[in-house]
Amino acid sequence: MLRFMPVGDSMTIGSAGEHTWRYRLWQHLCAEYGGPFALVGPRETLHDPQADSPTSHAYADPDFPRGHLAGWGEGWHHMVPVIGEAVRTLRADVLLVSLGLIDLGFYTNPEQTADNVRAFVAAARAANRRVRLVLLPVIPNIRAEADPDFAAQVARFNDLLAKTAVDLDTPDSPVLLASLPPEYDIHTDTYDGTHPNANGEHRIAEAFAEALYRGWELGGPYTAA
Repeated sequence: MLRFMPVGDSMTIGSAGEHTWRYRLWQHLCAEYGGPFALVGPRETLHDPQADSPTSHAYADPDFPRGHLAGWGEGWHHMVPVIGEAVRTLRADVLLVSLGLIDLGFYTNPEQTADNVRAFVAAARAANRRVRLVLLPVIPNIRAEADPDFAAQVARFNDLLAKTAVDLDTPDSPVLLASLPPEYDIHTDTYDGTHPNANGEHRIAEAFAEALYRGWELGGPYTAA
């Protein structure tokens, strides 16, 4: 059983009524991956906008393994203290990580955020020395479109993330850098300039799926269901 753990912020946890990119990736792996697998994580809920809390179970289709480690407003900064226990308890084999926008927007500069990436990977490896990681660069959002300084921070962090992935990659615990979702357009692939709509969910799932396939021959090329 191969255990994938999605780790992320609001784009990964999703909101009430959504499928989430986690669901789209699960659909893809069901069709393309030849062995047993599961999505795992210590959390299962969606964000409830009315309550402003992660308390919703109202998935557009709840019939899939909904485990994840994601939270609205959470970043690398928040995940460093909790990733070790999550990996250890759920026996995660592959971490699918989409983090950084919140860090850069509210908590840390690019260099500090890259330091937290290293701390995150170290904590995950302390729990499972053979854990594999796929890291998604930060997708520039509407703030980056309107604020050149923030756009520069995002670009700087993505450069550092690419270098960090190379530095941290080892034969026992490989690290893949996914590509930014191809042709991602915040005006057509999100509902508010940041959070993915159905199109965006497919594009993010595709980014992870293609990294898994091209990097480790897991699954196959992504085809939207």
